[in-house]
Amino acid sequence: MKYILRWREWGQAVAISLLCGCAGNGAGLDQSGRPVTGGGGTNGPLTADYASIQSHVFTPICTACHAGGGAPQGLRLDATNAYASLVGVPSNEVPGVLRVKPGNPGNSYIIQKIEGHAAVGARMPFGGPYLDQATIDTIRQWITDGAQRGAGAAAAPLAVTSISPMSEDFLPDGRARLIAGFSEELDQTRLDSGSVRLERLDPGTGLPVDPVAVEIAVPAGNPRALMVITAKALGDGRYRLVVPAAPETGLSGVSGRRLEGAGPEPTPVLLDEFDLVVQK
Repeated sequence: MKYILRWREWGQAVAISLLCGCAGNGAGLDQSGRPVTGGGGTNGPLTADYASIQSHVFTPICTACHAGGGAPQGLRLDATNAYASLVGVPSNEVPGVLRVKPGNPGNSYIIQKIEGHAAVGARMPFGGPYLDQATIDTIRQWITDGAQRGAGAAAAPLAVTSISPMSEDFLPDGRARLIAGFSEELDQTRLDSGSVRLERLDPGTGLPVDPVAVEIAVPAGNPRALMVITAKALGDGRYRLVVPAAPETGLSGVSGRRLEGAGPEPTPVLLDEFDLVVQK
């Protein structure tokens, strides 16, 4: 038995393909495995900060595969989704290891993958050429320094900046994991089990009929993200993840801004909607 997730994000249907393979053609790297600079929006040398690593490595090299609904393991490394998808988030292949563990590059799955000693799967970039040691050391240094995102202005009101299905296309037990990224740090003191709600929808009316128990957490070192994990296996059906209308919701930024829907009256905010199909 296998479970297939078909996601609807930002009002558009998106199919995730875990079987997507990387081209391995070395795009974005020179013959020594160093990021090619001077094009693709990169300026100056690679430095140990997130913005530089995003523009020199993740965007020109990794997004050849890790972008859109077909991103392997649901890991999107485009500029909108990369930080929320990486820092403090468990890897799908080895859930006991975080993709990026702030302050600990050796126990960060991204380092294990680009150095080629991860317990599961191939070295990245898939098929090579691989990143040179100087580039890897720079990414290591960023993680050692705390994997900070850098300065960024908060939006008013609080806004969702990314939503990613951080689960495999084929799920052995029907559990799903989602990551929502926000425009500012979340007020973690206000988060509780009612901050978000996962609901199964009636196939005829499209209205919610069953709430689904979820576990929520802010990934370590990534206070602008919220991780939502289903507590048990899901059955066939369509589901939606919503933030209840204020003042019911406890989801707000550290500035006190709340996530609110459009219109003069408080309304629930739809974060994501997806179909789950069980193939026997």
